[in-house]
Amino acid sequence: MILRQRREFAGSYCGSRRKLLNFLANGMGVSEPLIQATLLGEAIENGPMAVFVADEQGKYVAVNRAACVLLGYARDELLRLQVAEVARYEEAAGDWTEMLKTGTRVGISTLTRKNGSTLEISYVAGATTVAGMPVYVSVDVGAA
Repeated sequence: MILRQRREFAGSYCGSRRKLLNFLANGMGVSEPLIQATLLGEAIENGPMAVFVADEQGKYVAVNRAACVLLGYARDELLRLQVAEVARYEEAAGDWTEMLKTGTRVGISTLTRKNGSTLEISYVAGATTVAGMPVYVSVDVGAA
């Protein structure tokens, strides 16, 4: 029964919040992995904090809506950039190297927007693995 419900959910869920709420109301807990992935994905995509995901070479491989708005880029534009093209400040290369070495970094960064203006943000960044690929996730935790 539960496996059938999961398949039905996976096959029919197309971004409909009503379907998700009905699915949850019909006895499936929010601890189900598929539901967790969906909820977290939507929360990160639509959340208020900018989230940047880069590969080991520093190329952005995923960004959320808040990151695009913060920097003034369309998503496809931002995904063509490297971290070094956005985080352009004196210590940026050293900060990136330290994060690659230690797997984590907390600090203040100066980011360059599409229009050339800059802003300082506080961030938390760390290494993780997604679909077998090592990535580095950086979250803007507010103005510096």
